[in-house]
Amino acid sequence: MAFTFLLVITSFIIHVRGSIILAPYDFSYQESRIVGGQDAPEGGIPYQASLRSKLNSHFCGGSILNDRWILTAAHCTVGQSSRSMQVVVGTNSLKTGGDRYSVDSIIIHQDYDSYLITNDVSLIKVTESIEFTDKIKPIALPDHDTDAGASLLLSGWGRLSYPGFLPNQLQMINLTALSTERCQSLMNKINPVYETQICSLTKSGEGACHGDSGGPLVEDGRIVGIVSWGMPCARGYPDVYTRVFAFKDWILDNISSQDGNVVQNLE
Repeated sequence: MAFTFLLVITSFIIHVRGSIILAPYDFSYQESRIVGGQDAPEGGIPYQASLRSKLNSHFCGGSILNDRWILTAAHCTVGQSSRSMQVVVGTNSLKTGGDRYSVDSIIIHQDYDSYLITNDVSLIKVTESIEFTDKIKPIALPDHDTDAGASLLLSGWGRLSYPGFLPNQLQMINLTALSTERCQSLMNKINPVYETQICSLTKSGEGACHGDSGGPLVEDGRIVGIVSWGMPCARGYPDVYTRVFAFKDWILDNISSQDGNVVQNLE
């Protein structure tokens, strides 16, 4: 699975306080498995979105919130515009299928900090209503905060290893939430970890990687995290996600300011 890791996936590697941040990048496809994950069942992750260039190259993941809005990471949309990207939903494959939507507008959190990798959250509005099917469905925002020890589900098309390739088939993996204090302790010489972030760690060989950035971390059927950064890839360090519960008001306020009374569809 790929993310902006520190997993901010760009076309280069940046060193931040001794750590490595990977930014959104276009890699070749190769059939295999995610870092410790498995192929997702067809239609099993109906809220998953793929953010792609106009040339159809996947660079980040996202989550369908309602028929017009996609939730993703800020580092995935910085430098992007409505003319440079598209959103694909309804397929587990990067090569075939799915419905494509053009982008109307992008909202990046006003306090996003690319150095500290904080407030790493963004909203994408598509130009027309997404048609929901058995393979395309929205996911609700969290109704409570995520505690240490929570069972989580991560999905994405990130690299299967580092270095490695993006898989064609969507991958998924079960993970466990780590306390903020424990995560801060493990990452204290790499990059700060904040209360507005969630960490996961199971064991070395399981976790996110480049290409998973912006994708969904789910607890009990609700989107609780957005893949943000980490040490590439699955090497025994925690993966760090934007804590959606901490930004729930920001998400609802920005959507409602443009669309009116739609918050009931998200909670």
